[in-house]
Amino acid sequence: MDDLESLMAKQVPTAERPLAGLTVLVVEDSRFACEAMRLLCLRSGARIRRADCLASARRHLQVYRPSVVIVDLGLPDGSGEELITELHNSAPRVGMLLGTSGDPGGEHLALKAGADAFLDKPINSLMAFQNLILSRLPEDRRPNGPRHSNDADIEPDLIAYRDDLTHIASVLDASPDSDTLDYVSQFLGGLARSAEDEPLETAAKRLARHKNQGAQLRSDLSHLNGLVQERIAAGGTI
Repeated sequence: MDDLESLMAKQVPTAERPLAGLTVLVVEDSRFACEAMRLLCLRSGARIRRADCLASARRHLQVYRPSVVIVDLGLPDGSGEELITELHNSAPRVGMLLGTSGDPGGEHLALKAGADAFLDKPINSLMAFQNLILSRLPEDRRPNGPRHSNDADIEPDLIAYRDDLTHIASVLDASPDSDTLDYVSQFLGGLARSAEDEPLETAAKRLARHKNQGAQLRSDLSHLNGLVQERIAAGGTI
């Protein structure tokens, strides 16, 4: 544990900052989703670190031990379920292990892999985020007395949304193979759901459905790419 981690561990949770003293590693490739997590942790008193892939997460975990690890199931270099299983079976085990996804069935997969609980995207309720983590903490890590009721929703900066769109546009431009198309549909589906971008979410789901059916995807890819480019040109405006 480095000096900063030691300092964080000594902080006492309060009604205003109920997660003070916790460090959270978020394994998430979406900048938009991670910005939401950053705001949730900041307003709760927790410190956050981010890894955008499995390899980066493993490097982080060789250096320090977070209190909470939140793992997205769809990552560019593999499945988040793989990391969840690794951490679940490690000794000593991570204190709290959460899975997250915007895909139907994600909760079942995360819990089966060994997660303690699941965060369904979009994750924007401050109270729901705090309650989920606090419910799984030992009594001595929770704030004493009643907490202030705070049902505010956080709103990530749309610059992060545009960054994610630019990333996926570059993936689409590189003539993606079958596995990469699975990643594209999963990434964009979760991103669009988090941003409440219904047309983009519908297009991502259609791509995934037609791919599973073995249908021609040229029209779907063209439509999806057009939606992505429109949003990039508009500066990420939904």
